[in-house]
Amino acid sequence: MRARIYQPARTAMQSGMARTKSWILDFTPASAREVDPLMGWTSSSDTQSQVRLSFETKEAALAYAEAHGLDVQVTDPHRRKPNIRPRGYGENFASDRRSAWTH
Repeated sequence: MRARIYQPARTAMQSGMARTKSWILDFTPASAREVDPLMGWTSSSDTQSQVRLSFETKEAALAYAEAHGLDVQVTDPHRRKPNIRPRGYGENFASDRRSAWTH
């Protein structure tokens, strides 16, 4: 059975890094999804595709996969560029600002 181990990216709706520290193990779908002709819903008989396991480290996820005989594909995360300013939005209203804040 194939599985994928990755570290999730942050959501596009926020700049925080919450829920991006853990490693996720997802199973790849074994069968294609089918469309129900009456309701139009998509379904699958594969229950493993609903399982998502979370681990603290990549090594723990790899150890779990090896213990259960899973064929895994590890995807290393892309890192953010380190050019983020240390102060940000609050800097606009700081009392120690060097110049006047104008639009």
